[in-house]
Amino acid sequence: MKVRLGLVVLASIVVGQTANLIAAEKPRVIVTTDGEIDDRCSMVRFLLYANEWDVEGIILSSSQYHWKGKSSWAGDGWVQPYLNAYAKVYPNLIKHDPRYPTPELLQSRTLLGNVKAEGEMDEITPGSQRIVEVLLDESDPRPIWIQAWGGTNTIARALKMIEEQHLERMAEVARKIRFYLIWEQDETYQKYIRPRWGKYGIQTIISDQFLAMAYDKQRKAIPRDMERYFSAEWMNQNLLRSRGPLLALYEAHEDGRFRSEGDTPSFLHTIPNGLRSDESPVWGGWGGRFVRVRENTWLDPVSEPGYQYPEGRWYTGSAWGRSRLKKEIPNDAELTAYLKPQWRWIDAIQNDFAARADWCVKDFQAANHHPVVMVAGELTRDVKPGEPVELTVKASDPDGDRLNFLWWQYVEADSAQSAVSIASSESEDQASFVVPNEPGKQIHIILEVTDSGTPSLVAYQRIICNIQ
Repeated sequence: MKVRLGLVVLASIVVGQTANLIAAEKPRVIVTTDGEIDDRCSMVRFLLYANEWDVEGIILSSSQYHWKGKSSWAGDGWVQPYLNAYAKVYPNLIKHDPRYPTPELLQSRTLLGNVKAEGEMDEITPGSQRIVEVLLDESDPRPIWIQAWGGTNTIARALKMIEEQHLERMAEVARKIRFYLIWEQDETYQKYIRPRWGKYGIQTIISDQFLAMAYDKQRKAIPRDMERYFSAEWMNQNLLRSRGPLLALYEAHEDGRFRSEGDTPSFLHTIPNGLRSDESPVWGGWGGRFVRVRENTWLDPVSEPGYQYPEGRWYTGSAWGRSRLKKEIPNDAELTAYLKPQWRWIDAIQNDFAARADWCVKDFQAANHHPVVMVAGELTRDVKPGEPVELTVKASDPDGDRLNFLWWQYVEADSAQSAVSIASSESEDQASFVVPNEPGKQIHIILEVTDSGTPSLVAYQRIICNIQ
């Protein structure tokens, strides 16, 4: 049901000609990456979203697939061409958002970690030392999202240094950490991190959901209408042609087809786009949606009757999606449903990427920017059964585009079982629904605002209602 309403996640203001999203606090992120070709594609996108976070580190690491000395190793300095290209487009990027970090800052925080072998965590490296430095910094209490695009060995080396040198601070450090791992691409999480740090309950997401953005054979289960966003025609038109030196490094197939960005969900999860997915793994957002399996470990929801999650690693040899792909079931509806937490956002994700690609080369007036929206009242509310919930919003667009609004109930994230009917007012500035009789349960309402620009951009807000 489409409703002419508005939304805003975070208060937004216009600074000069730039719609500048003002967040109470930007997420802090550390990336560890093994430099596989899909990592290199993800790095292009990551740099275009660097305005959304405080980037504390870009750390080269290894994995079961890539390490120094292996023929596929991209080299200790593989990130440098990407940082150099970022420096060239930076003057144009800040026309669209002045929060983009300087090339010098990103360069200073790009370091070599543990790369000599799969799972090697004995050597103290500049990368592991940087992770230690960030985790021990007492001047900033914000959480730190540590992403593993490859193995966890450099992360493990850093945590071991803290255990050895600052034993009394382990609990304090653990409270700051949030893990998002793309599989477990070496054994260091199971052999060191989980046994030594598991007692502190570090929120740990281990994702198999990335298959929706991975290589062609892995991505075959997403719906056909979403596949257009990975086609040569769409990629060439929106990303690859005449988008400047950074996008020129993007390693699509020869004809322009999307190759893989298997690591991208790890940072999509932390983008403050209004879906609030970083507040709980079960809520869902651009990086997928997860269920608590053990301790404080969150894996992908599996609906197969009687399925038992593995006790150990969630990776190529055990993750449900990967195992399902090996069965090669034609038109596998169960696999498509399994990947829905990721693919349901693909159109918005790809269009957002395309808009940022334009920011590399176009002036503000020639590019598209996100709607500016505001919802009245608290985003998390206590409500009572039978109570009418009024939702009042205002919206504008920095480019003067027409806005289209959609309210919907995110039933997969709800603990309530009831479906609610969202009604709009004739004046188009309000919506409402009646709270079902389910005390102790929760309802998630998503507001999407899509502009008419090219490429179209979406802003979100999530309103959570706790039924008393």
